[in-house]
Amino acid sequence: MKYITTLFALFLLMSCADQNKSVKELIAAQNVSELRASRTQLTEEKLELEKQIELLDDAISNLGERGALALVSVFEVKNQAFEHFIELQGSVQTKQNLLVYPEMPGTLKKVYVKEGQAVRKGQLIASIDDGGMSSQLTQLEAQLALAKTTFERQERLWNQKIGSEIQFLQAKTTYEASVQAKASLEQQLRKSRVYAPFTGRIDKVFFEEGAVVAPGAGSALFRVVNLTEMYLEVDVPEAYVATVVNGTKTKVFIPVLNRTVETTIHHTGSFINPGNRSFKAQVQLNNESEDIKPNLTAKVQIRDYFNENAMLIPQSLLSENAEGNQFVYVIEMENNKTVVRRRIVETGESQGDLTEVISGIAVGDRLVAEGARRVRDNQEVEIVSSVDE
Repeated sequence: MKYITTLFALFLLMSCADQNKSVKELIAAQNVSELRASRTQLTEEKLELEKQIELLDDAISNLGERGALALVSVFEVKNQAFEHFIELQGSVQTKQNLLVYPEMPGTLKKVYVKEGQAVRKGQLIASIDDGGMSSQLTQLEAQLALAKTTFERQERLWNQKIGSEIQFLQAKTTYEASVQAKASLEQQLRKSRVYAPFTGRIDKVFFEEGAVVAPGAGSALFRVVNLTEMYLEVDVPEAYVATVVNGTKTKVFIPVLNRTVETTIHHTGSFINPGNRSFKAQVQLNNESEDIKPNLTAKVQIRDYFNENAMLIPQSLLSENAEGNQFVYVIEMENNKTVVRRRIVETGESQGDLTEVISGIAVGDRLVAEGARRVRDNQEVEIVSSVDE
């Protein structure tokens, strides 16, 4: 058989040499019709040669000689940690994103901040013309001082049984009314001052100084945003209600920033939405650089399965029979021969190009990797290499 193969190879080389010479002559002649005809002939001869080579390969394979064995590489089954993630999409949000409205009508007297400025909680950021309430408060404070003095003197006299009860009660009532009036006016006056509701940044200033403002829709003065406490909310299918819980490992990828953040689920909803059969899950995001903005879209990978000692194999090693069962070829030694045995396996989750095998093989088994599509059950093979994961 080796002699026949050698003769065929020599014949093929000689034919190619002659053909190459003819091709050169045709190219030199610059005849398009002859060039196309020669190409068609060569293509037909090529197909015929491929068929003959395939027949020779089958003949060699059927011989029981050592040189005719199928050449394969093997993959050794090992235990390793395996994580499976479900992939969802969500949008970035912040719990501290607020529009600040005026609490009283008037002219915007002063704006103390500008867009992009950092502010502290309780910081004065604007003031509205109080319409003379400051002057009223000054007068009321003078009246209150007088009422207090009168009341204290009437109280001393009353305690000494001097004067009438009516005088004492009138003084007391006047003083208490003045106290309440002052407190009420101060409360109204505080509405003329606008304070930052939380520590954050002025994202937008809607009105300039001198504008007339009033409480109500469409009259917001500022948008204040805190970008340090960001979170991402996703809709998780109800099938994962038992595996996606608080503390579940999560990876968040933000495409526009090309950044992956590793975090955990910090809150899961207690309500299943009947419309899409899902529940809410929230993921906290560390945003010290403040480049993550509200409403950015992100891809979320939530770990729903973990096995510390899983048997993982490349998916390319798996085949499927007519009954729909998955199988692999396992290397076994028999009478000093290396043969392959077909094993039906039960698979679990897949991640990337790896699949977990639940049963059918064991740690230490060697599986046919390269060459798995060309071997048959109980066929003798020759191992040429080993592959890792």
